[in-house]
Amino acid sequence: MATTIRDVAREASVSIGTVSRALKNQPGLSDATRVRVVEAARRLGYDAAQLRPRIRRLTFLLHRQHNNFAASPFFSHVLHGVEDACRERGIVPSVLTAGPTEDVAQQMRLHAPDAIAVAGFVEPETLATLAAMQRPLVLIDLWAPGLRSVNLDNATGAALAMRHLFAQKRTRVAFIGGSLAHYSIAQRALGYRRAFFEAGLLFDPSLEVTIDAGLDPATGADLAMQRLLDAPGPRPDAVFAYNDAAALAALRACIARGLRVPDDIAIIGFDDIPAAEHATPPLSTIAVDKEALGRRGVELLLEESPAELEVRLPVHLVVRASTSVNPS
Repeated sequence: MATTIRDVAREASVSIGTVSRALKNQPGLSDATRVRVVEAARRLGYDAAQLRPRIRRLTFLLHRQHNNFAASPFFSHVLHGVEDACRERGIVPSVLTAGPTEDVAQQMRLHAPDAIAVAGFVEPETLATLAAMQRPLVLIDLWAPGLRSVNLDNATGAALAMRHLFAQKRTRVAFIGGSLAHYSIAQRALGYRRAFFEAGLLFDPSLEVTIDAGLDPATGADLAMQRLLDAPGPRPDAVFAYNDAAALAALRACIARGLRVPDDIAIIGFDDIPAAEHATPPLSTIAVDKEALGRRGVELLLEESPAELEVRLPVHLVVRASTSVNPS
């Protein structure tokens, strides 16, 4: 005999109405009660489809360190993609920014979302809190085992950048990176290191510099570039920066030191933000569809039985004057 809602109510020691509200993710219940009902339903094998309610409200969670759209506009474009996908499906999106010291669970209760999209880096404790809320969850530009996620093909993008620099006869290629706690940055750093091995070139660890924690990409990259230029021994003949904001700061630092770009040093970034094309010289970069990242996140969130939990979106190389005197 199939398990009924009465069976779930008896197992969880709650009323039938409470079971209904919990499984439909409706407001008015404590998190503890909601979790108890969901776990009881799963133990009894109650129809799993009923644990996934219709999604009417979605909260887009962004870490406070990403919330400077003027300095680093990447996530503003991702948010546009999320908003467009929600609008087409009649879903009401809201935005929540939070830091490590804030009570994310309490903030989420105020938003009362049916589903959650987390973009960029968040602390593991925050992610665990969100997963425990038993709401449909998708990670965008972030990865964790067993959770739905949409990411760029970061390692391939790094490989494209490095192969391009190697083709320009650059062999002392520096990498300006951020915290490796960020999934996308770690993948780009991995692609950078692997490129030397695949090209049969020696990798010099002193050429890999991490931006100081707490600094914005522009300030941190400027200081990192100064360190690279002031280090003893031959200077880098190229720089691959983990994003365009960092690459543009490195470019400005090199020009301020009297270096010619790309003659003396080539510079390439990642993301293809609008400022990249308008820099002097225009910045070579790895172009990504940032809006598609947000849209695909919503699509994956809504799929009942996705063919794959982890989606990777393609990237492509854009060659401009910062790496080539004759860009195509």
